[in-house]
This record gives sequence, structure tokens and C-alpha cells, in this order.
Amino acid sequence: MSDRPRAVVLLSGGVDSATAAALTAREGFTLYALSLAYGQRHAAELDAARRVARALGVARHEVLTLDLRAFGGSALTADIAVPKDRAPAEMGADIPVTYVPARNTIFLAVALGWAEVLEARDIVIGVNVLDASGYPDCRPEFIEAFERVAAVATKAGVEGHPVRIRTPLIRMTKAEIIRAGTAAGVDFSLTLSCYDPSGDGAACGRCDACALRRRGFAEAGMADPTRYR
Repeated sequence: MSDRPRAVVLLSGGVDSATAAALTAREGFTLYALSLAYGQRHAAELDAARRVARALGVARHEVLTLDLRAFGGSALTADIAVPKDRAPAEMGADIPVTYVPARNTIFLAVALGWAEVLEARDIVIGVNVLDASGYPDCRPEFIEAFERVAAVATKAGVEGHPVRIRTPLIRMTKAEIIRAGTAAGVDFSLTLSCYDPSGDGAACGRCDACALRRRGFAEAGMADPTRYR
């Protein structure tokens, strides 16, 4: 068995999670990728996550089903229109309807359970605050609070082996993330960022996620390999 440290990586199939995973692998970790089929309208992201996991050569990739459509409350989990063609200033002005209530809390809790079983001391999530669309669960104070919860709520934490929540992209712009991912060998043509892709996986090109992605590639001075409809 490998003596490399293990890390559970939340892998959505987008630019950020793919880059966070690649950077973690480059640091010498064995990756255990976790994706969630949470009832999202953009289930094509799970296909992207599988592509990225294969490309990264993860030790194991779990796709767990947890259908948040039972609750709704978001344009990604209910029949609510995804905002399109918003100006950059609008994106960070409020918490948009694409916010899924407590999603990162739920995802990290699931990752924490798997990390305990694997005896992994690290969980990786690709959140960042500079290009986030106003999501409260992408902020450093949330990550710090969850880390404190993990330390007191788990056997590993009580026994003196608390899990660390790694956020390698937390202070990066999208352009910086794309440059870092490229340097780490990420093939961004495998990724999907769109909130509202077509049935064949083509990105809409007009939602907030597409706008941030397009701007990121432009600012990085690189061609965007996304297939837009």
C-alpha cells in the first residue's frame, strides 16, 4: 500500500475543483475523489467529473446520490430560471438563485465521513472568494468554522488527528486558477462550468458560471476550450 498521504477531493467537474485536485496531487497526495449527484439540473457536470478523475488517475472516485430536489430552493434544484447575461457587478451584489442552500456544508460533511473511514487527514474543496458569485459557503470564515466542527465531531478529531480543510484556490482570481491548473497539467477541455448546459453537454455561454469562465480564460491570455451552444 502506498505511504503517500490521502486526501478526499470534492470534484464537481469544473475548472476550480479540477485545479484544486491537480495541485493536491502535485503535492504528493493520493486522491480520493467525491462527486455528488444532488439533483442538479446540470447533471452533465458529473460526466465532466468522471473525465477529470480518470485524467488525474485518482485512487477511487465515488459518485454519491443525495437528491436535494426534494427541498428545492435553488435554480439548480428546482424549476427556477437560471439568470443569464448579468453584468459582473451584479454577480457579487447579492446571493443569487443559483445558490443551493447549505450545499458546501452538506458536501463537506459527506467528505468528512469518507475521510474518517480512509484515515485521510485532508479534505480539498475548490472554493474561492474573489470570483465567487456571492455564495456564503465559499468564504474563509465558513471553511474555518467547518474545520472547528470537524475537530470536535469526529473520532479522529477527538483522538488528536483533526481533518484539515484545504482550500488552495481561496484567494485566487479565475485567471490565476486557470494559470495554476495549466501549470499542473489540467486539461480544461474535460471540464464543464455551465449552470444550464444543453442535453449534449454544451455550455450556454450566458450564465454567471460561463461568464466567469470566459473572463478567466481571456484574462489568463488563453483559449477557452469550452464547447458553447
